[in-house]
Amino acid sequence: MREVAIVGAGMTRFGEIWESSLRDLFVEAAAGALNSAGADHVDSIFVGNMSGGQFVGQEHLGPLMADHLGMAGVAAARVESACASGGMALNMGFMAVASGCSDAVLVAGVEKMTDGADVTNVLASAADQETEVYHGITFPGLYAMIARAHMEKHGTTEEDLAWVAVKNHKHGSLNPKAQFRGEVTVEQVLRSSMVAEPLRLLHCSPVSDGAAAVLLCPLDQAEKYTDKPVKVIGTGVATDSIALADRKDPAFLGSVEKSAERAYKMAGVTPKDIQVAEVHDCFAIAEICCLEASGLIEKGKGAKAAASGVTSLGGRIPVNTSGGLKSKGHPVGATGVAQAIEVFEQLRGESGERQVEDARIGLTQNMGGSGASSVVHIYQGV
Repeated sequence: MREVAIVGAGMTRFGEIWESSLRDLFVEAAAGALNSAGADHVDSIFVGNMSGGQFVGQEHLGPLMADHLGMAGVAAARVESACASGGMALNMGFMAVASGCSDAVLVAGVEKMTDGADVTNVLASAADQETEVYHGITFPGLYAMIARAHMEKHGTTEEDLAWVAVKNHKHGSLNPKAQFRGEVTVEQVLRSSMVAEPLRLLHCSPVSDGAAAVLLCPLDQAEKYTDKPVKVIGTGVATDSIALADRKDPAFLGSVEKSAERAYKMAGVTPKDIQVAEVHDCFAIAEICCLEASGLIEKGKGAKAAASGVTSLGGRIPVNTSGGLKSKGHPVGATGVAQAIEVFEQLRGESGERQVEDARIGLTQNMGGSGASSVVHIYQGV
């Protein structure tokens, strides 16, 4: 198996981008990745996208995006795994390069969520239609039940959840691509509207448009594109029951634990080696649970990590330095690739005010549904 490196990256801003279509967003990010690496061709393209058909009525994204990038004829396909679609596309791209099937692979994630679709119902298609959605549950409701289970088991409080939002908005205020660049206080979070008890509006990630793209190649060919490649040293994918009620412990994300274990094993590292991480904070409780399941924070201790500064810039393990889904935004198909870009830039020392000092090993964790799928990647600066 060949060693794989990221050699270029491109990303749109995240937010309500009324002036750009789904294909416009893809081309902006993809062209940015190619231009940053000085590349004029690729062997294959993987497009991470959750629900182009439901959001904008467009399926069959592989050939569409290849054509609009000026690369008609290139092997191209869409990858879907709900909100983990971008991370899963990165996993597919990694395998294409590692296996020797492709030497230059473009991995992009894209979503256009603000063009009039019923976002709540579209996102609910990632839950179990028969046992959950039929009875009226939404994703805020599912994560509210996860939060309540965590509160009952570990003593987590609404204020603990608020600190996750406060920390991520502070990080996002330093990110020019973030959807929300304003900081918030604990008091503001706790006064925001109740969405699904105990989750309030400022515990929840927003509806977003955006795209992100990276260029992968074999590590031994990286010098053709950059003098600062970032090696992908581990990848792991896992699934769990799609319905929350079918899991033994709703406060623990088994798919995250398994995907992280597989990535650590491939990379030959442990959670203690990770110096910067991007995890899936679609709701504040998700960050807490993902940190515990990935081993970055001791099980049951995740709730206090943000308030104590452990996961802040300057802390022991800075988490979601981009602002996370909460502040940076969450165009669902693009999220996993955007996470990779944040760590890519961190390990190259290019994150400006968000830079984690001497970061050499990073992790991304991208999740679908209420934890039914998870993909973890581990990276190392070269």
